[in-house]
Amino acid sequence: MMFTSQAGRYCLSRRILYSLVLVCIALDVAWSADSAGGFKLMTYNIRYDNPRDGKDVWANRVDAVVDLISKQDLIGLQEVTAGQLKTLIQRLPEFDFYGVGRDDGRSRGEHAPVFFRKSRFELLEQRTFWLSARPKQIGVAGWDAALPRTCTWVLVKDKVAGKKMWVANTHFDHRGSTARLESGRLIKRVVMDQPAEIPVVVMGDFNCLQKSPPYLALIDKKLMTDARLLSKQKIVGPDSTWNGFRAIASGRIIDHIFVRGQIEIEQLSTLDPKTSQGRYASDHLPVQIVVHWGQSNVNKN
Repeated sequence: MMFTSQAGRYCLSRRILYSLVLVCIALDVAWSADSAGGFKLMTYNIRYDNPRDGKDVWANRVDAVVDLISKQDLIGLQEVTAGQLKTLIQRLPEFDFYGVGRDDGRSRGEHAPVFFRKSRFELLEQRTFWLSARPKQIGVAGWDAALPRTCTWVLVKDKVAGKKMWVANTHFDHRGSTARLESGRLIKRVVMDQPAEIPVVVMGDFNCLQKSPPYLALIDKKLMTDARLLSKQKIVGPDSTWNGFRAIASGRIIDHIFVRGQIEIEQLSTLDPKTSQGRYASDHLPVQIVVHWGQSNVNKN
């Protein structure tokens, strides 16, 4: 028969108490994270699958792109071809998506899909419109655009917070200045049609700088605000979202996230993912925001 001394029992009790404290702390941290309801949202032009990209072909970049997407909760991608989309679907089973090809409304041409983590978000509605004077007509290159351009939108419900969000993802034309301006005006009209009580996110590759006419067409003191202006913490990363596979071009912020409604931007970051060979994962840099449900971002002045 074994006997435990009083000192031994005291030490054992202390160890048990210490373990219980650690468990309580862990549970409290987990509860705090869940109650805060934070999630990561990102826009990223992943560069289409161009066989002439040399060392930067898609096969050399796909691992880095998949790894980055896997760490997000809501993602808007641009320049996604049908083959790339198939690969992303296969390698990211924890995500669902919506997006169609810009040429035929199905699979032909580049896609601007929205991916969302299935455990976090439920898809309620989905739609695509074309950036032209005839937004319901498939495959139209609007105004002076070189190519057909689309805007993909989804209405999702956050399973943690029980709240809805309208999320749009787009890619403006790279040549047509009128097309970019009119695309901004079109999306603004669509946003104005959304219920005021539902928060809005519009993200993408806008091929325009801050304070340019297309950019200004999208923002409004009572409608949408650039998420960069709302980041509670200091913005992280380069002051550019373009590298061209060569070097980050200072001041070239052409990928944006605009928001409206009762969400708070904890932090905005311009990320710089690299391949295993140390090369850029795309010719663009992704923009990420950490979002919390909160008070309205509308400027009441």
